Formats: sequence, C-alpha cells, structure tokens
Amino acid sequence: MALQRSLTAGACALAIGMALAGCGRAAGNVLGITPAAEATATARDLTKAHAARKVTLRGEMIEKCPVAGCWFILRDRTGTVRVDTKAAGFVVSDVPLHTNLTVTGTVVPGAQPGLAATGIRY
Repeated sequence: MALQRSLTAGACALAIGMALAGCGRAAGNVLGITPAAEATATARDLTKAHAARKVTLRGEMIEKCPVAGCWFILRDRTGTVRVDTKAAGFVVSDVPLHTNLTVTGTVVPGAQPGLAATGIRY
C-alpha cells in the first residue's frame, strides 16, 4: 500500500514537472534573434517606412534562394517583400516553402523595399 502511494505521488510529480517545463517556451523554431511576438508592420507599410527602421512582419514564405537559402519572399495580406538573411548569419534552406513565419529585421529602402532579417520564428 505504501509503495503504491509512493509510485502514485511520484507519477503525479513527474506529470506536473513535465507540464511546467513547457511553460514559458516560445512555440516553434527560431533562427537568429527571436522576433517580436506581434507583427508591427505589413509588406505595404515598407514602402513608406524609413530606412533601418526595425519592423516585424508575419506571413507565408512563398519562395526562397534555391542555392543557399540566404533570402526568401514573404507574402502577407497586403503584398510581398524580399527578406535577406545572409547578414544575420542564418539560412532558410531547411524551412519548407509555404511555412507561416514571423520575421524581424530592418527596412532596406529601394524601388522595392526589402527587409534585412535579424531573426525568424516558424
């Protein structure tokens, strides 16, 4: 009887420990610096954004560099943006196309503004 209570208490403690171990951990995989939790801009917003402004976008990766995975195209509800990951020191070659992700980076000005990524979560 005492052994049974001890095993039951041990099983309960193990279950509680496993549940608590999952608390506070961000869902998904992160490459680079963990992005902000919420999107702060859209692809359309980048046309008016100041150079080097830090933004976070959320969308679907619809295309990526076929050779090294050093850039990708992100599509959100307002349009598309080219995201460069090379300077951040990570690549997206192992991230499947059509994956929804969150990316934080700085605006790169131009006729087609882009984003220099600092991190992604998928």
